[in-house]
Amino acid sequence: MWKKVACAAAALASGVAAASYDDIADIEVYGQHFFYTNNGSQFFMKGVAYQQNYSPNGSTSTTSSYTDPLADGDACRRDIPYLKQIFTNVLRVYAVDPTKDHDDCMAQLASADIYVIADLGEPSTSIRSDDPEWDVTLYQRYTGVIDSLSKYKNVIGFFAGNENVSSDNQTAAAAFVKAAVRDTKGYIANQNYRSSLGVGYATADVPSRDELAHYFACQPGDAGNKTSIDFWGYNVYSWCGDSNYASSSYGERVDFFSSYPVPVFFAEYGCNVGIDGGPTHRPFTEVEVLYGNMTNVFSGGIVYEWFMGDNNFGLVSLENNGASVSPYPDFTSLQSQLAKVTPTITQRSAYTPANSAPACPSVGASWAAQASPLPPTVNPQLCACMVQDLQCVITSNDEESYAADFDYICAENEDYCKGITHNATTGTFGSYSGCDPKDQLAYVANQYYIGQKRRADACDFSGKASIQSASTAAGCASLLSAVGASGTGAVPTATGKGTAGVSGSGGGSGAASSTSKKAAASNVNAPAFFEHGGLVMGAYAVLAAGSLLGMLAL
Repeated sequence: MWKKVACAAAALASGVAAASYDDIADIEVYGQHFFYTNNGSQFFMKGVAYQQNYSPNGSTSTTSSYTDPLADGDACRRDIPYLKQIFTNVLRVYAVDPTKDHDDCMAQLASADIYVIADLGEPSTSIRSDDPEWDVTLYQRYTGVIDSLSKYKNVIGFFAGNENVSSDNQTAAAAFVKAAVRDTKGYIANQNYRSSLGVGYATADVPSRDELAHYFACQPGDAGNKTSIDFWGYNVYSWCGDSNYASSSYGERVDFFSSYPVPVFFAEYGCNVGIDGGPTHRPFTEVEVLYGNMTNVFSGGIVYEWFMGDNNFGLVSLENNGASVSPYPDFTSLQSQLAKVTPTITQRSAYTPANSAPACPSVGASWAAQASPLPPTVNPQLCACMVQDLQCVITSNDEESYAADFDYICAENEDYCKGITHNATTGTFGSYSGCDPKDQLAYVANQYYIGQKRRADACDFSGKASIQSASTAAGCASLLSAVGASGTGAVPTATGKGTAGVSGSGGGSGAASSTSKKAAASNVNAPAFFEHGGLVMGAYAVLAAGSLLGMLAL
């Protein structure tokens, strides 16, 4: 082993990766643990969150743009020798650009025996807490990241969401993240990517944490493991300074997850509050426990974070215009603590999984998400086919102007909007609820147009709509037939993310559906396109009062 480390260090010093990303062993999930596939030895994460100027709640500190940490080979070359000094074997990255080349950095990481877990969202394209949805734009973002990283054997898997539920009035968002888990797992299988690639969720230490854990691991009805997570990340900051196993709630977490069916690890840890000497002097006394008496249940953890930012969690500072790094004192304390741990290793051959999937939480006062049915699978081709088959379509891309039109149409006749309903609490979903807002508005505008006996003025909507010659492209007939005229039938599973051979706005690659809408008041579980500047308008208020029989209920 020492020869491999020495060779990797020499290669990094010369600026050349010692091996390709194909030479590293796969990590697989088996029962409650991770294992190396080459020798069956248990894998414990000794990780670091690795993304500069990024807030993991889904927005950067100053802008919606982000810097892809895996696309900068020079930065990886600068940091890896220091990462290895703190025994790093995993990096968590929160946003990658799927259009960029990651070969250089990923090969360097593989040479240093460092794996990656990547979040699938990015600052402007992720499942929001207060106005959740799972639509074409999000699906194409998520599958784009999977496409870009799936070839690297040192990618363990992906997070479909991070802290999407942070309070009790946001639990409905869990249904949309669980739908994202289902569709991204299905995409990995359909594309014949490595079966070891997992999809998980990372939660904050919130009051609903137990229900969340059960919800994402449960397997309702005949769904099997298609909708359940492959691993569970826990962002926890309850051990501050020289705390202990009991007062930090670590003991409670071990007890709770002892019967959990998939691996659990700290996706973020490292409290910096109330530390003698300031936030850069964290003692990391939790390390001894995390890699000691917790290893029967927890698979290690990921320290937050590598780069110093406004929140003072960084292990290092960038020097010389980013050409070098300088460790803070807590880098040294973390190094010292990790050097002392020797977790007991289990061999796969000696381990038999015994934990089964938990029961799904029931909808009630503190939980608002049905586990079945979930939002329908996102099918970009279906949305494109639907738009092409319409007679009245939307020509405006100004989403901020859509609210009044949705407001008017759905108040006119509830049946016009059945196809776009998405209510996670009742489990009521229209077949087109996974389409982007422009395509959803086109669908209901067409319903209105037909209902008004196709009067020319019924397809105008202040100049945002126009009449077209409807057509059905090859491959569309069966999709539209499955959904039915009412837009409430079963949505066929997408076989990819594109819409080859089908024109129309559906399936486009923009980020419109997740960038221009503003969050509504909390505890709203309804289509976000009714929002306008954060205010709920006219007929939407009527809907909230239940006059439309709950079809678009809050």
